[in-house]
Amino acid sequence: MDAILIAMWAYLIGSIPNGLIFGKAIWHRDLRQYGSRNIGATNAWRVLGYKAGLLVFTLDFIKGQLGVLLGGCLLDTPAAMVLGGFFAVVGHMFPLFLGFKGGKGVATALGVMATLMPQVTTIVFLVWVALVTATRYVSVGSIVAAVLAPILAAVYKEPAEFFAFALAAAAMIVWRHRENIARLKAGRENRF
Repeated sequence: MDAILIAMWAYLIGSIPNGLIFGKAIWHRDLRQYGSRNIGATNAWRVLGYKAGLLVFTLDFIKGQLGVLLGGCLLDTPAAMVLGGFFAVVGHMFPLFLGFKGGKGVATALGVMATLMPQVTTIVFLVWVALVTATRYVSVGSIVAAVLAPILAAVYKEPAEFFAFALAAAAMIVWRHRENIARLKAGRENRF
């Protein structure tokens, strides 16, 4: 029963569309109508400016942390923390409140990983920064960082549950970037 509650509440937390809420409340714009039409931090930065991008990134990051903490509070096991974090990411990608059309999950997954595996997260984040700086493609940084996460989790001998989360999150993030991958191949991807 507690596992069901963790999954349900974490999913609802993940479903909170921060980009949409704060885009409308502060900047009076619906991100779904501008740029990439995505409610995530990258589109918020492009459309509304760096303050909006940082705000949305931070709040989406916190959603991931809250999912993990919820699992830890209710069951206090690695599996419960991963369950909460995983469903926060699922909620962000497929939010109940937006007809299951959400963001790509990068900031939320990073929040989960930062809570579970700080050392791995630091390396992944630095790689993301380096790639985005070098290529000016956020998608390249996000895809490579996602793929790197389970590799580093294995190298650092993180618990099996944490590795499983990193692997699942990587697969979902790469899948959510499939249109970006197609645009990269065609030379039509937007630079940051």
